[in-house]
Amino acid sequence: MKFKTQLLVTFLIILFLPPLLTGVAFLVIAIYLLDFKSDFKYDMVSQMTNEVFMDNMVAKALFFYLFLAIIMILFLLGIMITQWINRTVFIPVCRLSKAMQSIAEGNFEHILSNDNSGEIGELYQNYEDMRLRLKESIDEKMDTENQNRELVSNISHDLKTPITAIKGYVEGIIDGVADTPEKMDRYIRTIYNKTNDMDRLINELTFYTGIDTNRIPYNFCKINIADYFGDCIEEVGLELEAKNIRLNYINLVSPETIIIADPEQLKRVVNNIVGNSVKYIDRSKELCEIDIRILDELDSVRIEIEDNGRGIAAKDIGQIFERFYRSDASRNSARGGSGIGLSIVKKIVEDHGGYIWATSREDEGTCMHIVFRKFLHAPDENDL
Repeated sequence: MKFKTQLLVTFLIILFLPPLLTGVAFLVIAIYLLDFKSDFKYDMVSQMTNEVFMDNMVAKALFFYLFLAIIMILFLLGIMITQWINRTVFIPVCRLSKAMQSIAEGNFEHILSNDNSGEIGELYQNYEDMRLRLKESIDEKMDTENQNRELVSNISHDLKTPITAIKGYVEGIIDGVADTPEKMDRYIRTIYNKTNDMDRLINELTFYTGIDTNRIPYNFCKINIADYFGDCIEEVGLELEAKNIRLNYINLVSPETIIIADPEQLKRVVNNIVGNSVKYIDRSKELCEIDIRILDELDSVRIEIEDNGRGIAAKDIGQIFERFYRSDASRNSARGGSGIGLSIVKKIVEDHGGYIWATSREDEGTCMHIVFRKFLHAPDENDL
């Protein structure tokens, strides 16, 4: 029952019940007195005095008992109404107050069982909705804080390694250890590579901040897929060659194939995937290689980047695009990496209207599949 209805029923009972009971009492007395007067007309004068006295005594006793009955009925009714309001209003409100206090103390596990109806039931439901939303928000905040701490820890670890190496090589140059042109050239190249690693990590951190605030700068334009990947493969191939990794490139799309993309962010996608493959390449194999294939799929283009590295376990393949996910934390921490590379790749691909997935076999390798829609020219009037 709604609280408004409860108040109305209580008001009507208090307003009308006492006059009703009083009216009933006076009606009973009036009926008795009418019977007394009717009998009095036919009684003898000698008997009237005793009977009047007895009737008056009975009338007074009847009036007293009726009055006492009315008082008892009103008293019991008051107790019943008080218990009713206490059970349906005050107790639920006290429970709600205690639950809100638990929320204020940071306890989001206090559940209110909603067996009430009306306004109290709505309050309970609103409290439960609020509790669940707050709990979800706090859980997300804690997860984000844990991830940020992990990110800072990973970045700090990964920055410390190249900084230590750079410091060592610079000290070697200062102390004259690099006393031949060959050694000097090797030291400088190592310093340059380590600096590039640091720059990549800092860029990942900056880009990660952009992902969280949805402020990734995109400059979309028409890209000829064959020309673009021809230049990209040339640059990537030089880096892989320096690491003794063979790059195989196959382009099966027509020279006129165009997609709409941001060239810089698309390059980030390729570099992140290739960099991940290099990081987990299986050096125990005689030939380490990475295949990049551009395939034509009617109205879309599929890019495949495949390596012959360690591969990914089936239980982990569906989670590799999650932020900070690592299939083997101990192994990955030793190899370095912020843990956000593939999540960045997924975000960029999806922002381009494409999609990405991975297939892998342990000890055989991993293949990343990326699909972008082709840019289709509007038909020319001359072609109609």
